[in-house]
Amino acid sequence: MKLNEKLNNLSSYPFHMPGHKRNEKFGIIGSEIDITEIDGFDNLHSPSDVLLDIENRLTAHYDAEKSFMLVNGSTVGMLSAIFAACDEGDKIIVTRNCHKSVYNACMLRKLRVIYVEPEFDETNGFYKAVSQFAVDDAVQKHPDAKALVITSPTYEGYISEITSPVPLIIDAAHGAHFGLGFFPKYPMGDIVVSSLHKTLPALTQTAVINIYNKEYINAVKLFLDIFETSSPSYVLMSSVEKCLDYIESSEGDFESYCKELDYFYSQAKYNNLEILRTDDPSRIIVSTAKANISGSELANTLRDRFRIEVEASSKSYVTLISTVADGEGAFKELYNALLIIDSTLDKECSEALTKPPCPKGGQIISIDKNSTETKTENAIGKTSNEFVFAYPPDIPLIVPGEIISSEIIDYLSELAKSGVNIISDSGLFPDKILTK
Repeated sequence: MKLNEKLNNLSSYPFHMPGHKRNEKFGIIGSEIDITEIDGFDNLHSPSDVLLDIENRLTAHYDAEKSFMLVNGSTVGMLSAIFAACDEGDKIIVTRNCHKSVYNACMLRKLRVIYVEPEFDETNGFYKAVSQFAVDDAVQKHPDAKALVITSPTYEGYISEITSPVPLIIDAAHGAHFGLGFFPKYPMGDIVVSSLHKTLPALTQTAVINIYNKEYINAVKLFLDIFETSSPSYVLMSSVEKCLDYIESSEGDFESYCKELDYFYSQAKYNNLEILRTDDPSRIIVSTAKANISGSELANTLRDRFRIEVEASSKSYVTLISTVADGEGAFKELYNALLIIDSTLDKECSEALTKPPCPKGGQIISIDKNSTETKTENAIGKTSNEFVFAYPPDIPLIVPGEIISSEIIDYLSELAKSGVNIISDSGLFPDKILTK
């Protein structure tokens, strides 16, 4: 019997956790299947039955040596992958557009970080793919690096097809749907992490870590046991099983979805707004770089006038995530909303947004216990003692241990002025930054 079948046939009285006891009087959505590791329901940290079946199905789907189901998002997968590949104090090569979880892992492991810069779109202001040349150059200069970490696909949908002589860890959080329909093939590295919930029909926090190099299976398992909750949610895990049921039986749905996307792109031609088609067509990027409206203003208009909520907005573009859950009507509504907005706009080329500065040489990310609250304009030349990042997508723009430059302050100010959500660990930005 599968997990969901068992959950739908719960009959014994729960003199066990959780405290709501599946009692309807509390009105907690999902509580009817929210249980703990009782007899017959397996244990995610030592699976041998229904949860092992789910992991085996994930392994088969992603053609991995071993896949582990995650209920703490891709974050716990990236932490475990980096800890598995690197010992304390090792050197690691990281692309600058990595998620905050990568930086946190490097900080906790006290790794010496070597940055590689992906290509940068100065018209719209985002990182694209990282080139094989840039990776090869970094590896040649740092052959003692224990791992290379890249993001592919990126938040905006760019793919980096990289080979590496050092172990390759890929943050493919936004690529769980790859390999389905007519989407690009799933990325291959030593360890690849994807968020099921981001692009497939599964609940938030569900993810998978796919291991293609057997050498790392035991180490990844060890660190998952450390970093991942010891009380995994059966509500979340049941949604992973439901997700697998769907993708294993609905290939036609994904092909139809891809055709809907193709049709949308063929029709969505506007006078002032521009639809950018990246490597992942599910990621719809609407550029405002040639129109008299900012990305944040476009996001607000879509929300207020048309009840369309975008994934994220930046100075010169908005990001929308489509999935197989979107029907023909959703794409029509988006097309028409953009058509109406476009008709109210004029052409106006915004200034190019130069890429944020990237530190050269190795860096050890660290946060001191004692900080100084420094006015942002006075922080130039000082060492940061906190992360400052755009959220979403949670990619750090200032990293603890970096010297704060005038260029990055100007960059952040430009983003903030255009309505981009810039936050810091302390919550003091834009007025102040914590320095050492």
